[in-house]
Amino acid sequence: MSNTLASLEGAYAEGFSQGIRPTKALSLSVWSEQHRRLSSKASAEPGRWRNSRTPYLVEIMDCLSEESRIHEIYFMKGAQVGATELGLNWIGYTIHHAPSAMMMVQPTVDMAKRASKQRLDPLLEDNKEVFGEVIESARSRDSGNTILSKEFKGGILILTGANSAAGLRSMPVKKLFLDETDAYPENVDEEGSPVDLAKARQRTYARRKLFAPSTPTIHGHSVIEREFERGDMRRYFVPCPHCSEMQYLEWKQLKWEPSRPETAEYECIKCSALISEIEKTNMLALGQWRPTKPVAVSPKIRSYHLSSLYSPLGWYSWRQAASDWEAAKGDQNKLRTFINTVLGETWREKGEAPKWEMLYRRRERYKFGVVPNGAVLLTCGVDVQKDRLECLVLGWGRGQENWVVDHKVFVGETETISPEGPWAKLAELIGEEYLHETGQRIPIRMTGIDSGYNTQAVYKFVRKFSPNRVIATKGSENQNLTIGMPSIVDLNYKGQRSARGARVYPIGISIIKHELFGWFKQEAPIGEDLEKFGYPAGFCHFPQYNEEFFKQICSEQTVPRIVRGYRKYIWEKTRERNEVLDMYVINRAIAALIGVDRYSTTQWQRAESAVGVTAPLTEIKELSVEKTAGAKRQRPKVKIKRKSSGFFS
Repeated sequence: MSNTLASLEGAYAEGFSQGIRPTKALSLSVWSEQHRRLSSKASAEPGRWRNSRTPYLVEIMDCLSEESRIHEIYFMKGAQVGATELGLNWIGYTIHHAPSAMMMVQPTVDMAKRASKQRLDPLLEDNKEVFGEVIESARSRDSGNTILSKEFKGGILILTGANSAAGLRSMPVKKLFLDETDAYPENVDEEGSPVDLAKARQRTYARRKLFAPSTPTIHGHSVIEREFERGDMRRYFVPCPHCSEMQYLEWKQLKWEPSRPETAEYECIKCSALISEIEKTNMLALGQWRPTKPVAVSPKIRSYHLSSLYSPLGWYSWRQAASDWEAAKGDQNKLRTFINTVLGETWREKGEAPKWEMLYRRRERYKFGVVPNGAVLLTCGVDVQKDRLECLVLGWGRGQENWVVDHKVFVGETETISPEGPWAKLAELIGEEYLHETGQRIPIRMTGIDSGYNTQAVYKFVRKFSPNRVIATKGSENQNLTIGMPSIVDLNYKGQRSARGARVYPIGISIIKHELFGWFKQEAPIGEDLEKFGYPAGFCHFPQYNEEFFKQICSEQTVPRIVRGYRKYIWEKTRERNEVLDMYVINRAIAALIGVDRYSTTQWQRAESAVGVTAPLTEIKELSVEKTAGAKRQRPKVKIKRKSSGFFS
């Protein structure tokens, strides 16, 4: 009995001494090298974490360590620099070494679930010797380990989406991981910024930590750019191997021979010597972060910028960057993606709205209501006014090239749906098939109707059609996606959402307008350039409409406004009528929904074949030129029904 008592007393004493013994201080960078193993499922380089592979991440990791007095870390970056793995290191460090309440926010709840399954689960499974004693398997009963919640000794990890206000205000947290903030909505469930909602969870913690890595988007709308400018704007300076001049890598200094990206080398800003990429490993090892802003908003805020030019050897090369730049030239969409994801910089639109006179001057002479060669898919955008419905039909081809095919105005009150009113005429239009230049007829693939006015009438009309043909849309300034997931608006007698009810698709009108205005500003190629390269991606073709049509297209511009203490760029009208621009926005969203942005070459060939277009587009242009010297091709005469005209000259 005495032996048993003595052993119990010894166990209690040992447990007590362990409990009061201070934890050995470890920085996140040291913990990562000692304990982190990269998964073969989620990493191209499985095995032990090595700080020497990405030395520029060490300082950022140390700012996230428990001993650091830095509270907020913002990381504006390009792709392929290791930011996501850094975030996973921080999660592992919290679970194993510095337990506390932590929240990880992804752009959407679905993305949070994917991150849990594809990134967190491999982290825990491949490091069982580290986490096995502090976090139970999801397979065990009452483990507290679910897809969106990971309980561990001394803390909990909550995963949620920036599109869920309820998830963002679920509980107080000491540590906040905001991943890809520029993909967050600007306003979630009418409760404000998801970033601000998440930050409010940390107010009770004096030693809180926030980490926000993100690729930027559009200047004036980018959250990460705004936060980067609040901090000390650090850049990673590396030495030239020839003259030792410290400098941060800039795109303008990358040089290569025309059309030979494999010759890409970096030119030193001081001695002008060319630096081979093989030198990058040593340069990164000798690099250091330096603030480029004299005074930050707070000494507890750090901000960092890093482009993909710093990506370690074997990840994203200078040669690949040069190749991607060559491929992006002349294509506004690809160029914007390159600026955002490779250079880690915001995309700046050139000037404001295009001049309507420029678009008016480059009108083309193709027939109203006839689908030109190159266009193989039709969409329709509908704007609802009190006394009329306005409809714009666009044709789409490869590379998002588009043609205005038809514009119609159906006059009459739109609050009710009657057999002879404008809604009946719209139904006839949706059922029509348009004549293609090849002689075939093609239907309108999908129609989108703005539900912002006479909403119930829109819902009632949409219910009469398949959701694959006609949908209700709602513009949102706060959405960073071209078109989002639909929400069901119809309720049954129990007050529950009806699975067969009307669905409303949110449209990111701000991001679409930025894209469209970039397309509108493109100059039409002429001569050899047209014959050799064709039209640039997203080029917009217009028939001989009158001036009012083009004034409405160019009826808005962005203006800076201070919203909740932050500078934002808001779209405002420059004239009263803007229906054409609104319909163009709906068409662009519908095109994205039906997959125009994702069509493969095979899919385009199949769509072209269906309407009789068999030659490549460059050959089609050459044939159209040759026709003037020979006999004209006879097209079948087809009478096209017209309910009412729009902007015909």
